[in-house]
Amino acid sequence: MSVSKNCHLICVTGGKGGVGKSLISANLALALRLELKAPVLLIDFDQKTCGDQNIIMGARPQKTISDLNKTNQALSEKVFSSFVTKHSSGVDYLAAVSDGSESLHADPILFSKQMLSFSQYYKYIIADLGSELSDLQFSLLEQASSALTITTPDILTVNQTKRFLTEMVSKTLPIDLFQIVINKAANNGLDPNAISKSLARPITAVIPQDDISALGSLQKNQPFVFSQNRIPISQAHFSLVRKLTGGILQQAKLLNSKRADSKSKSITTGSTHVDDNIQLKIQIHTALIKEMDLKKDMSGADGNPEKEKELRSKTQMIVTKLVDKLAPGVARDERKSIIKEVLDEALGLGALEELLADDSVTEIMVNGADKIFVEKNGKVQLSKTRFTSNLQLRNIIERIVTPLGRRIDEKTPYCDARLQDGSRVNAVIEPLSIDGPALTIRKFSKDEITHENYIAWNSMTKQMVDFLRVCVEQGLNIIISGGTGSGKTTLLNTMSGFIPANERIVTVEDAAELQLKQEHVVRLETRPANMEGTGEIAIRDLVRNSLRMRPDRVIVGECRDGAALDMLQAMNTGHDGSMTTVHANTPREAIGRLETLCLMAGMDLPAKAIREQIAGAVNIFVQIGRLSDGSRKVKYITEVGQIRGDVIELTDIFVFKEEGFDKNRKIIGSFKPTGQIPKAIEKFEARGVNIPRDIFTNSKKEEKGNVANIKPGAKPSLRKPGLKKPSGLSKPSSLKPKTKKAVGED
Repeated sequence: MSVSKNCHLICVTGGKGGVGKSLISANLALALRLELKAPVLLIDFDQKTCGDQNIIMGARPQKTISDLNKTNQALSEKVFSSFVTKHSSGVDYLAAVSDGSESLHADPILFSKQMLSFSQYYKYIIADLGSELSDLQFSLLEQASSALTITTPDILTVNQTKRFLTEMVSKTLPIDLFQIVINKAANNGLDPNAISKSLARPITAVIPQDDISALGSLQKNQPFVFSQNRIPISQAHFSLVRKLTGGILQQAKLLNSKRADSKSKSITTGSTHVDDNIQLKIQIHTALIKEMDLKKDMSGADGNPEKEKELRSKTQMIVTKLVDKLAPGVARDERKSIIKEVLDEALGLGALEELLADDSVTEIMVNGADKIFVEKNGKVQLSKTRFTSNLQLRNIIERIVTPLGRRIDEKTPYCDARLQDGSRVNAVIEPLSIDGPALTIRKFSKDEITHENYIAWNSMTKQMVDFLRVCVEQGLNIIISGGTGSGKTTLLNTMSGFIPANERIVTVEDAAELQLKQEHVVRLETRPANMEGTGEIAIRDLVRNSLRMRPDRVIVGECRDGAALDMLQAMNTGHDGSMTTVHANTPREAIGRLETLCLMAGMDLPAKAIREQIAGAVNIFVQIGRLSDGSRKVKYITEVGQIRGDVIELTDIFVFKEEGFDKNRKIIGSFKPTGQIPKAIEKFEARGVNIPRDIFTNSKKEEKGNVANIKPGAKPSLRKPGLKKPSGLSKPSSLKPKTKKAVGED
């Protein structure tokens, strides 16, 4: 919410209903107009009693806040005047509703934009917020020059007001924003000094009780300061106006100027302003540790949402008080930012919180406390956020790995882990990382990535997706290869969605990232060694164990050691349709990579035996790569053939051809079928699944051939009987496969 710099927003609120907030709001607006002759706007934002202000003002509004929220017009003075109701005193009134049967509806974000526009036409805006505050009311409070908190001189209301002020402080609003106004003051009520002491706030105004004048003004539909401006209750409102305009609002203007100067200083002096903030945060952290035992409190609240919420509220209250104590007079927006940052570092992931919430950030790379790089749209850039210190960064790393039963210390100075949303984490600390802890987070997408996304992103064509879908359904063993950050795991997760729901799947990963949607899934995750150096469970151990779990398919997140040999053996022993990923730049290099990984198993197998295992186990390689413009493409879909001599035949089915760059330096290219007909379709046809061979050619008929005619789950494999044969399939063409190329041939 924003208002013009020449406009003062005064909110009227309180901790309890029935204390006269609406009546004070209306009379204060008229008193401002009569006293200062300045343009004044009164807005009804009371959700509980919206419509009461219409009675007090004697107004019959034709348009309301809801109507304003729906308009697409630019809010010029003439346009906005059509939404307000004019009072004879000269005050403009913006109603919440037309009558009491309606409810207040407004979008806080949209209204904030409109508020900035029409606030330039007024010197003062009085907002009647009521006592039930939602996001809309809080957005007004955040930009208010002052918030009049109305109470009455009785114990119950004072206690409710005290609770209200505590809640406002816990919401990071500064306590100095709230001015206490005692309404309905009488000789038999609590003494104002006692109220001030109880609330720990000075009393700004005392309005005497005058039920006769208040009731009469309601019956006449006319605020009493307009019809009876000489009576004590009216004079109390004029006195409140003079107190607000004589000091309180001027002080708010000085704070706003200080905020502007602070922003200007941060621009001109560079890191000096940032360093001051860091020093302040360190002081607050130190004081917070003295106030409460965070480690003990966090361990006690771990896994309990209610206790975690209670801990956060308690910590936020303490941090807010510490900020007000250590940095009095700091600009309000800066104050709120400091409170959030300290709270994130104390209970959350510190500077990472903002980056993790940003959907455009796909990877976070922390090189010590003061250098955080992020990947956006495939491009790496330096972020403005930073940690308070390397010690704070180290604490964040421990906060990530400890709940997973993992550890990171001088004995084990590196670790793989994951966040609650599945994002992959790798951390390295001193002494291995010389310039401070290094943390890498590959974010897991909040939205499920499907094959439609790959088509929309131009990472694959529909023909390629449909061919892969049939390959997965029919139980071909598939290996996805690619470089670091190319999207192998994401593609594996997407392709696993093609597996029929009636199959048992076992996944094996270092840090569980895959999120399969099928019901019959067993997820296994490795375990590092304990402090004594024992108890480690590696990928290879889990792959071997998975074979005893009666899986239909085994999916390994990544083969990076001797587990590759166990994976190949699983593929060769009846677990058709298994999948994994390897690091390689081309399918041909992936063959060599698998050979090297198998040798790491320590079995001393001859190279030919390993190649025979690969040729017999793997059916399809899917090569994905990240191009120089940051885009990701499936560059090859390649079928594995027989072994001839010492060479494994590979047949490229689809390839991506780069053709240059456009004016924005984006790579131009196209996906092309090579004309090679995969041998696998002969197996599919034997099972009654016919694929149009036109899709594997460059002919004009290419677009007509569509594997999408084969519906998902039509007939996944021979060992899953009982499914109906798909209908509407094209007959296979008479095209013959061309000569294949072997590994190493050009």
